[in-house]
Amino acid sequence: MSQDTPQGPSPLVLTEKRGHVAILTFNRPDALNALGAPGDGDQVAAACEAINDDQDIRCVILTGAGRAFSAGGDVKAMKAREGAFGGNGVKVRDGYRKNIHRIVRAIYGLEVPSIAAVNGAAIGLGCDVACMTDIRIAADTAKFGVTFLKLGLIPGDGGAWLMPRTVGMSRAAELLFTGDVIDAAKAEAWGLVSRTVPADTLMDEAMALAERIAAQPPHALRMAKSLLKHGTTASYDTLMEMSASAQAIAHHTEDHMEGVDAILEKRAPVFKGA
Repeated sequence: MSQDTPQGPSPLVLTEKRGHVAILTFNRPDALNALGAPGDGDQVAAACEAINDDQDIRCVILTGAGRAFSAGGDVKAMKAREGAFGGNGVKVRDGYRKNIHRIVRAIYGLEVPSIAAVNGAAIGLGCDVACMTDIRIAADTAKFGVTFLKLGLIPGDGGAWLMPRTVGMSRAAELLFTGDVIDAAKAEAWGLVSRTVPADTLMDEAMALAERIAAQPPHALRMAKSLLKHGTTASYDTLMEMSASAQAIAHHTEDHMEGVDAILEKRAPVFKGA
């Protein structure tokens, strides 16, 4: 088990590796894991790039330290018009593009399957960050909200693109236009999360799922994720061409032969990423 501590004495992101699974933890518990301070984008991007470069990692769990997943942007910094929210409109825009957008782009750009273990409040930017992962599991104490309008703001982080793809247009509109905060049970009913579990079992459940995913052939796993993501926006013909190319690569891996042999020999396969 190892930890990676990016910039500074109190990094936003802690990285832990357990076998083929990486755990990313937002580590700002006293501020409910508020996001968007200068440098946050660099830290998250560095952590995600390291995961993408590590072919030994096959799945990622994203969670928060303390009692929140992430309460979103720092409201105190908004009040003071400092940090990511300081300066004129052009400077604020650049802060979103070069910092906050780096957070969501890095998480969305993870090449391995990702699981959000939502341990508490996931509000505003925090909710949208959770939705950038592939799978979401919620503690029964978790809450979700797209509360930008309550602050006189709009989703500045790509949530307006992703939320309708996650819960459908009608429910995305209800969440955004009302700013309502919903509990874990409703989030599950709406398809915002895959399932709800007792808070004290959340990480065990997430780890068990991650390990089942990590047991799959790693090269095919990364290609499968890529196809699934592109399938939400690409045309049918484009995706069919991508699928044929990816499948041709998969057919020439040793893991493919291992899977075939395992079926014929009636045993569990052992995939090595070859």
